[in-house]
Amino acid sequence: MKRNEVLDKYKWKLEDMIPSDEAWEELYNEVVNSIPKLKSFEGKLGDRSALLSCLKLNEEINIKAERVFCYSRMRRDQDGSVQKYIGFSDRANGLVSELGTATSFMESEISSQKEDYLASVIADKDFEPFDFMLKEIVRNKKYILSDKEERLLSMATRATDNYGEVFNTINNVELNMPTIETEDGPVKLTHGLYGVLMSSKDRGLRERTFKGLYGAFEALINTICATYAGSVKSDNFYAKARGYEDCLSRSLFSDNVPKAVYDKLIDAVHGNIKYMHKYIELRKKALGLEDMHMYDIYVPIVEDAELKLEYEKAFDLVIEGLHPLGEEYKNLLIEARDSGWIDVMENEGKRSGAYSWGSYGVHPYVLLNYSKTTHDVFTLAHELGHAMHSYYSDRAHGYTKAGYQIFVAEVASTVNETLLLKHLISTVKDRNLKKYLLSYYIDMFRTTVFRQTQFAEFEKIAHDMELSGEPLTVNSLSDKYYELNKMYYGDAVTHDKEISYEWARIPHFYTSFYVYKYATGLISAVNIVKNILDDPKSVDRYKAFLSAGGSDSPYNILKNAGVDLASDHPYEVAMKEFNDALEQLNKEIQ
Repeated sequence: MKRNEVLDKYKWKLEDMIPSDEAWEELYNEVVNSIPKLKSFEGKLGDRSALLSCLKLNEEINIKAERVFCYSRMRRDQDGSVQKYIGFSDRANGLVSELGTATSFMESEISSQKEDYLASVIADKDFEPFDFMLKEIVRNKKYILSDKEERLLSMATRATDNYGEVFNTINNVELNMPTIETEDGPVKLTHGLYGVLMSSKDRGLRERTFKGLYGAFEALINTICATYAGSVKSDNFYAKARGYEDCLSRSLFSDNVPKAVYDKLIDAVHGNIKYMHKYIELRKKALGLEDMHMYDIYVPIVEDAELKLEYEKAFDLVIEGLHPLGEEYKNLLIEARDSGWIDVMENEGKRSGAYSWGSYGVHPYVLLNYSKTTHDVFTLAHELGHAMHSYYSDRAHGYTKAGYQIFVAEVASTVNETLLLKHLISTVKDRNLKKYLLSYYIDMFRTTVFRQTQFAEFEKIAHDMELSGEPLTVNSLSDKYYELNKMYYGDAVTHDKEISYEWARIPHFYTSFYVYKYATGLISAVNIVKNILDDPKSVDRYKAFLSAGGSDSPYNILKNAGVDLASDHPYEVAMKEFNDALEQLNKEIQ
């Protein structure tokens, strides 16, 4: 349907952010005219009064710029065919870039100040809205080089920081995808279609799809290997240039996360890999296969189980599933539904998928393309989790402290999904649907904890190989990945040779040591849900987590919520949850 055919009750109210396009123009110009005022502080941040004025002005301008940017992008997302908003979005991108350039002096100039001056500023109550940001600058001081060295690294980045772009070109343009024969005729394989075909009941189709995709990657494997090897070398160079032990240390330091978290995750998965093997054996049994292959991993083991709910019924179900979070949380969900926070229905020109976003000082927004599927019910719960996280953080803090870090960004959304899942599993009467939901939950662990940890372990191996002088070749990388795959999936599956090239198709590898955060996010969410269901008083602790924003390190924020990822306990809880769900599914399948 067209945008103007969608009922107003299913549209978000972007007017709550900026009342009109004319007001957008005014705010845009206001930001443009304010930028020179910020630049005028350059060279003056050694003066306490000037520093405070600069930080306050920077916050004020960024709030306005964020609204300009979000409004334009979200107008474009609701209907990408409207040229006006494409223009707005391009101008907003330019504005944000200009603002970033104008303020680039701030961090380096602040970090160059004497430590006693910075300590006194941080202790000053007038700087309380900015104290954690300043502490982070001080924490990073030892890895900030001289002005000359920083300029050289900045110049070098332009020549060495494009490996991800090269891979994206290979992956999206150069990859010669095959044509796959289906029962409806030949189709050209795409990345999106791959997931659909790999879920097909037709095993021959799954095999053709699997071999077709990996054949396309194998045809370009030498180019991809050279690209990834260059990316790893670049990662290690910048880590060493700044004085870090290695790239992993640099990434974890940037996240303000102890190295023990990374080590504990991998150790915990290794120690409980028997449960993953147990699941693969159960999957083989449920599918009735004598010989299971890697192309049988994604096909559903439960068929024809679906929550086909109208949007209103789906929302009611989400509210019901999230009832342990209390009355205030419920009322906020109702407000989100009834007050224009959510853009619900698909329309021509609308961006696909779903997200939660918004600007500080305005309620968060959610974009959906709702259809009557189980997946979309969980997507609704997931995105509302993001929205509530933003709402609580914004309410508790000023702009500079409100934004939470990527390390904790998926926790609240996954808490919502997990609460809803556990509610449904314990209440549904339809046995087939119950099996489906258990399978859905178990696959969350397989794809988010085990698979992402496998990726994380491979990344560490590749970076360590390069540091030790071992060449990163097609054979060396593929052999390492193949051995990991055998360890993670066990003997119940045939490890097809094609899977040794899976490392070559993972875009996240070009943002080093990112993927482990998916695993720790689910582990954290599972622990928080257990705490809430075991002790309703834990809800207050969870709301403190939601309200923490970026006021402390993400590790400390989670620890205060009862999840110490540097200890064994959270992983033990998560692995027991995985095994318990396996046992329950096994009983249902009997």
